[in-house]
Amino acid sequence: MTVLRIVADFQADDPQTESRFYRELLDLDVVMDQAFIVTLASGETMAPQMSLMTEGGSGAPVPAMSIEVDNIDAVYERAKRLNMEIVYTLTEEPWGVRRFFARDPAGRIINLLQHIG
Repeated sequence: MTVLRIVADFQADDPQTESRFYRELLDLDVVMDQAFIVTLASGETMAPQMSLMTEGGSGAPVPAMSIEVDNIDAVYERAKRLNMEIVYTLTEEPWGVRRFFARDPAGRIINLLQHIG
């Protein structure tokens, strides 16, 4: 048996509004819109992963989801420009990532990160 994909499924009162947050911040594409569900995707290929956490690291809260990007500085600046709530400021962590946490429209904390070194 092989896991092919892991998908984050979030409750959303207004999927179109919430999808705008992720499209504007991360340039994701709408690949399915059935009104009750909006699925966003990137054209990149990734390995399925899931993390089980007691805390978010460095005393941060546990995020609902982590999204790795290739230019964290650009995403951080975009989040600030779009007046998104930054929950944990851009930080270089001792385990080799630069990251920040933003709150999405439903109040979920999203970990946005880039591996360094």
